[in-house]
Amino acid sequence: RGTAGFAHVSCLAEQAKILVAEAEENNLGVETRNERFTRWFACSVCEQQYHGVVYCALGWACWKTYLGRPEESAFRLTAMRQLGTGLHFAKDYAAALSVKEAELSTLRRIGGTEDDILITLANLAGTYDELGRCEDSLRILQDVYSRRLEVSGEEHVHTISAAINYALMLIDLERFAEAKSLLRKVIPVAQRVLGASHDHTLRMKWAYATALCTDPAATRDDLREAVMTLEDSDRTGRRVLGGAHPVTMGIEVNLREARAALRAREE
Repeated sequence: RGTAGFAHVSCLAEQAKILVAEAEENNLGVETRNERFTRWFACSVCEQQYHGVVYCALGWACWKTYLGRPEESAFRLTAMRQLGTGLHFAKDYAAALSVKEAELSTLRRIGGTEDDILITLANLAGTYDELGRCEDSLRILQDVYSRRLEVSGEEHVHTISAAINYALMLIDLERFAEAKSLLRKVIPVAQRVLGASHDHTLRMKWAYATALCTDPAATRDDLREAVMTLEDSDRTGRRVLGGAHPVTMGIEVNLREARAALRAREE
């Protein structure tokens, strides 16, 4: 409020609701309606997505707004996705799983598009991971990435996002060689298509550095490369996302760990 740098969640929700309603009432077209719907999950000023409890609160408000619409309504389906993602961000993984499974079931029942089904599967895999179902998560993410490559090509933003998710799961399962091989292939694509400061590019470089320094077989050159990659990503993250963003904070933690590992190796 004012110049304090924060706002009431209820005000954000009301603003999103009004903007979408105006677009519908005035028949402003699908592109405008979709753009205005992003106000439910992203800031209208800096265009960054909300996260944590703010995203969760807006997810509930979004779902309550469009719950009464027909099952096949795009806004209702998207609201269900926002709720599932919000619950995940709030770390209520059991509830998030229930919502995401319901979303997937609905899409299959009404004949949803492959794009919507792949997005939902990727989101579901993330929740499986948090609940300890890592092999189930990996199987889904590998399939989603393969389908994205086939349908959309390597330069599509959804394919790049799928590559990040797949690589992170490989790292979680300590399959470092596979993760590094994948990321060496896709990072140049992300830099060329999205730019070095894009959120996806930063996540990829963060994941690559993590794979480098976490691998038990890491050499000193690997650790040096990890530190250099994280230092560059940390500078970019602070400039673009801010120091309090989860990505920037995660990069900072990994940078401290990588520097410590390098110092220990050089002693």
